Amino acid sequence: MPYTVGKIAESLGVTALGDASLTVDGAAEPAEATEREIALALKPEYANDLPLGNARAAILFEGADWKSMGLKAAIQVPRPRYAMVDLTKLMNPGQGWDVGIHPTAVVDDSAKLGEGVSVGPLSVICAGADIGSGTVIGPQSYIGWNSRIGINGFLREGTKIGPRVTIGDRFVSQPGAVIGGDGFSFVTENESSVERVQESLGDQGEHETQQYFRIHSLGAVSIGDDVEIGTLAAVDRGTIRDTMIGDRTKIDNLVHIGHNCIIGNDCLICGHTGFAGSARIGNNVVLGGQTGVNNNIIVGDNVIAGGGTKLLSNVPKGRVMLGYPAMKMDDYIEAYKGFRRLKRLFKDVAELKRRIKSSDIAS
Repeated sequence: MPYTVGKIAESLGVTALGDASLTVDGAAEPAEATEREIALALKPEYANDLPLGNARAAILFEGADWKSMGLKAAIQVPRPRYAMVDLTKLMNPGQGWDVGIHPTAVVDDSAKLGEGVSVGPLSVICAGADIGSGTVIGPQSYIGWNSRIGINGFLREGTKIGPRVTIGDRFVSQPGAVIGGDGFSFVTENESSVERVQESLGDQGEHETQQYFRIHSLGAVSIGDDVEIGTLAAVDRGTIRDTMIGDRTKIDNLVHIGHNCIIGNDCLICGHTGFAGSARIGNNVVLGGQTGVNNNIIVGDNVIAGGGTKLLSNVPKGRVMLGYPAMKMDDYIEAYKGFRRLKRLFKDVAELKRRIKSSDIAS
């Protein structure tokens, strides 16, 4: 689809420079841009690659000398990466799914589908499900009994929504996401060695082989508005109450959220992060990739954890954490620097001991 530079600038809330009537069909990196593409030279180092491509127009950082770059038109934005929000929304071609129910889909007669809902091939919508208007249900997806999805949802192929799950408006799930599987909750008839270790922090006492019995999940999952969940992520239902995810929280690929967890609003959860059961996460929390969150702990608002961090105990609001076990990031970095110096320290101590011994012998 063609776009004028003027139209693109309007969508970004700025005014085009140069020939606003110039037309492009898409966007590209500077070195690969053709004459029919607008180059994304969002930083000065990216703009250096413009001569390698054939772009006639570019989106640039503020203050860029676009004329000296040989461009016929330019769009300058104050926060280039943020401009990608509206640019990609404007140019997104979608997934190509038509409105309506595919002949191979199975939709229970009691399910409610709002206006403009799309149900893809081989999808299943169970009894009592309620799908809001404008929602797209991708191929091979499953919507469980009495589940609800708000308006303008977008479920990519293979999404699985369990029974009694409640999801707000504008929900996005990537391929293979599973919402509402049973929690990993088991118990032994008598006190287990794991329970003894939790109390002793090391000694499991006399070991006794025991069978594990399943605790069924009576709760469900409750998700707010504007939430996104990544490919192959899993959110388990609660044991008694619902597992909960707040508004506008974004969850990356391969994230696991255990039963009874509560995650606040506007959180950013990066790939491979795992939450044990009943963890409580505040608002605006950012967890880097492969972060681990222990069961039953509380992580305060505005906490940031670097990649690979293991949160084993409560974290006060506003802390920046790193390491295993997690500590304040600046303390961890200092400790790591000290660890790196150990080899040199041992060498210096050995040399000092040698000199003292030599001095004793000489005297």
